[in-house]
Amino acid sequence: MPHMPAEWEPHERTWMAWPPDGYLTSEDNAAYTAWTQVAHAVARFEPLTMVVDPPSAQIARRWLRGGTKYPITLLEAPLDDAWMRDIGPTFVQDSDAIIGIDWVFNGWGAQSWAAWSNDQHIARRVCEAAGVECRSSPLVNEGGGIHVDGRGNILVTDTVQLDPGRNPNWTRTQVEEELKSTLGVDNVVWLPRGLTRDYEDFGTRGHVDIVATFTPSGDVLLHDQQNPEHPDFEVTALVRQALVTAGLTVRNLPAPVILCDEHGWVDYSYVNHYVVNGGVIACSFADPHDEVAKQVISEAYPNREVVFVDARELFARGGGIHCITQQQPAVMR
Repeated sequence: MPHMPAEWEPHERTWMAWPPDGYLTSEDNAAYTAWTQVAHAVARFEPLTMVVDPPSAQIARRWLRGGTKYPITLLEAPLDDAWMRDIGPTFVQDSDAIIGIDWVFNGWGAQSWAAWSNDQHIARRVCEAAGVECRSSPLVNEGGGIHVDGRGNILVTDTVQLDPGRNPNWTRTQVEEELKSTLGVDNVVWLPRGLTRDYEDFGTRGHVDIVATFTPSGDVLLHDQQNPEHPDFEVTALVRQALVTAGLTVRNLPAPVILCDEHGWVDYSYVNHYVVNGGVIACSFADPHDEVAKQVISEAYPNREVVFVDARELFARGGGIHCITQQQPAVMR
């Protein structure tokens, strides 16, 4: 029976994807800096492979070289974008082997701005490079749309897995059965929605990995928007109620004080962190709540070093640190 380990269990390596030409404007140094800082932070703790669109290989090598404990390996493959959490495989353990689940990827629900002719093949390409079996699922899904605790529980949202643009003919029961068979979970916890900005242009329509996440204690860290002026104040209340109703213990992770940018309400979230071997790579926003978040995250993941990376340029492009990383678990025997 397949089993998806929790993110804080040991990793074999991390996978990322470098922003290809065409996805970003040429020589987008702000984006390159953000991706590089995350990659270098991860590679302090564990091996990392960066998938690179062939025309972008030279610039990726120039930005990524040096500055890490583990050398960063480059794998060339055609790309449309750089959100490895969503386009890459979801790794699970089956018996004594790691395998990759290849979800159907259709550009976050076939959104008009998205391209996925290349990205729909990345999960299989990553599995080949990792030397693991690739197992296809008929479910349209992304890695940012799920969170597991490794104990049988999974968080999902109504607006992702039941999105008419993703799985128009699927029932909730059918989604649950597919998640149970592919990931080995027992209990599917449905959250009503994601954060407000995630439903605007270039959003995912409700990814859970920016809203709530499990921790080793079994508690759930919840994005806690404390300012009633922000529409996510009401979203926090809805999600908290769903988690409590499901019998889960909620620990608040305060949202940044910053409410808006030049485009409107922000979805800055400390929940969108990534757990690595011996550490946590966490989002910072030059915000008064950065240190508050660091304390909460440190308590949630004891004996791990919390490393902050400025994530504002990532969020400006539609995601965060968790969104651009994907863990390959180590085999547990």
